[in-house]
Amino acid sequence: MKLNIRFKLVDNLCKYLFLSLLPLFFANVYAQMPADGLMMSKGNLCNMLSYTNSSWESYWEGDTKRTNLNLGTVTTQNVMLMSAYGITDKLNVMLALPYIWTKSDSYFSGQKGFQDVSLWLKYKALEKETSVGTFSLFATGGVSTPVSKYVADFLPFSIGLRSRTASARLVLDFTSNPGFYLTAQAGYTHRSNITIDRDSYLYKGELFNTNKVFVPNMVDATVRVGFYHPKFQTDVWLDRFTALDGDDIRYNDMPFPSNLMQATTVGWFGKYNIKNFAVIGNVSKVMVGKNVGESTNFTLGVSYIVQVAEKKNNKESLQPEK
Repeated sequence: MKLNIRFKLVDNLCKYLFLSLLPLFFANVYAQMPADGLMMSKGNLCNMLSYTNSSWESYWEGDTKRTNLNLGTVTTQNVMLMSAYGITDKLNVMLALPYIWTKSDSYFSGQKGFQDVSLWLKYKALEKETSVGTFSLFATGGVSTPVSKYVADFLPFSIGLRSRTASARLVLDFTSNPGFYLTAQAGYTHRSNITIDRDSYLYKGELFNTNKVFVPNMVDATVRVGFYHPKFQTDVWLDRFTALDGDDIRYNDMPFPSNLMQATTVGWFGKYNIKNFAVIGNVSKVMVGKNVGESTNFTLGVSYIVQVAEKKNNKESLQPEK
């Protein structure tokens, strides 16, 4: 089934750009891949520019929720440009780069700069039409690497961890004929060790006399339920991520890249479509966590779809395909 709606892809680009910035302590610094249920048609290009604001006052020190009056409110903001291109109807490539800046109510100066560039490939592995809708299965893989010399060992003010990543993901999508949809995705991310600007640190109570730091790998999963219309779209989503190893933040100490970070986030998404343009918005809240901030987040963005290469015998080549 082919959907005559380009705006649902815009939704997913925005949402997973935003979700990609959630899973690290205090700073929006991890890049996962988009995990939506649509594909760009061959020769079509979608560009999106988004702004995200994330702030918190309380955080979890291990399992203990607390505040730090010396920090006050910590705010992380980013502007991100992302593009998705249809190599074929079944194979898409995506590229994203965020510019991030951090601040707080304290005397500490935040960081700012370009973070990590991310590249993903997405393949539609299976599509099954039924009398009530269409089931689709997608496989995605991606990598990321830092593009600037930002300081990783300065959480919660770091704009990233300077860890190179490689990730793999499966996405299952069901879209009903009336327009309701359910998408579930799960992924695994490998993160490389990093080098910090000191020659010793504590990890799990043991002193390590080295500047090489272990960054835990992680898994994540997201479920979202929504409805689309030719002029608007809305959905709600639940996201969970957890590091696979790590230790807790020590009492009254700064967080560290090797901390075991976990978070459960709920959110709402809305979008309004204007021809090839779309205006998008997203709000979310971290409900439960471990070694992360209890952040409230919102995203605003705009996107535009353009046909770069001609597709033969396709009068709706601007439309993403199911």
